[in-house]
Amino acid sequence: MTLHPTDLDPALRIGDVLRRQRDRESSARTYARSFPVVPVRAHGMTIEGADGRHYLDCLSGAGTLALGHNHPVVIEAIRRTVDSGAPLHVLDLATPEKDEFTEALFATLPPAFADRARVHFCGPAGTDAVEAALKLMQTATGRRGLLAFTGAYHGMTAGALAATGNVAVKEPVAGIAADVTRLPYPYSYRCPFGVGGQWGAELSATYTERLLDDPSGGVVPPAAMILEAVQGEGGAVPAPDSWLRQMRRITAERGIPLIVDEVQTGVGRTGAFWAVEHSGVMPDAMVMSKAIGGSLPLAVVVYHEDYDGWRPGAHTGTFRGNTLAMAAGTATLRYVAREGLAERAAAVGARMTARLDGLRGEFPAIGDVRGRGLMIGVELVDPEGEPDSCGAHPPAPRMAGEVRSACVERGLIVELGGRHDSTVRLLPPLIITDEQVETVLDRLADSIAEVTARRLTERRA
Repeated sequence: MTLHPTDLDPALRIGDVLRRQRDRESSARTYARSFPVVPVRAHGMTIEGADGRHYLDCLSGAGTLALGHNHPVVIEAIRRTVDSGAPLHVLDLATPEKDEFTEALFATLPPAFADRARVHFCGPAGTDAVEAALKLMQTATGRRGLLAFTGAYHGMTAGALAATGNVAVKEPVAGIAADVTRLPYPYSYRCPFGVGGQWGAELSATYTERLLDDPSGGVVPPAAMILEAVQGEGGAVPAPDSWLRQMRRITAERGIPLIVDEVQTGVGRTGAFWAVEHSGVMPDAMVMSKAIGGSLPLAVVVYHEDYDGWRPGAHTGTFRGNTLAMAAGTATLRYVAREGLAERAAAVGARMTARLDGLRGEFPAIGDVRGRGLMIGVELVDPEGEPDSCGAHPPAPRMAGEVRSACVERGLIVELGGRHDSTVRLLPPLIITDEQVETVLDRLADSIAEVTARRLTERRA
């Protein structure tokens, strides 16, 4: 008699599954190291593990699950597509599903951008859309160089990795960033200029402009500038709207295409459908993935038609025609727009950020609370350490890891990011309920309290 895995003892089954994963998967696995969970079912914001425990998911597929797990409109769209007999793999051929997705996507874009836009369907991950955008602008301008920012994350393929700021993942790859000029991103709490606030953002803009205009500055005219309106993996760091408008002015005056990476910020996450809408900036290209596929792999770059100088086959890939993802994405885009979920993300995010900020008086280890909409970061610090010129204490990555573990014990999944992985990041789905908001905040506060008390006891021992 063959036993189904669910007939086995849960503890044994989970242990075996996790052991086999450790034995068979590469050392590059990430989330699996942080969460000893074997998910078997999920709905909305809730994940059920093989051991029967339930978790509130504030990771949401790193921002992919705008509507949470297995939302009814997504499941219905997938079932309808499968039942229709539509081809699930069609390379880049035209299909009714693709046409409907494109219509739904363009309906969400700022009209002035959508009216003269083209869309390119890329490989299934956001990093490939970044590669496409970089290649597009190199083709259009005939240049090679790239302007990118400190703290940036754009992906793990060669061009996207070159634009990414994280040193640890770039260091083993020789020469990966040879054509990238790194510019200072406005990060008020740990200001690259040591001044913080709006002044730090103004200095960043001034530095960028003067560097580009300096004939001895060492910067060859670049093919593009790429930036995030809110840095995600960089620690939920929002750029001031005025700074974004300055970047648009600086690049436009110098004929430098501006690419905005909306892979994590898009589809209502920051409180607007697209993060560029907060500032009114009109980029030359927008990179999109994650939530646009309704939980399934899909990535596109949307750009101004003037840059469409590609020859046929200039950027191709086998898995550009994911019919199921287009159907799920269409359902997601329309549901977010119809239900006003971007506006709700703005309101709920402001409420969460305010309560978290209020905890700073109780827990000195909370150095900074920031974000936009439902893209929130809580930076943990060593309050006993020497503050810098902006008053920021040293990062506390070990404490952040302990808080993450304490959250898992309480049934809450959060992830870390930012400098030294010392920022607890919250990316709940846009359909989070008011009750779930309070539960998330309670569990996070309790976790910080537990770790704080334990570390205090250790210091006194």
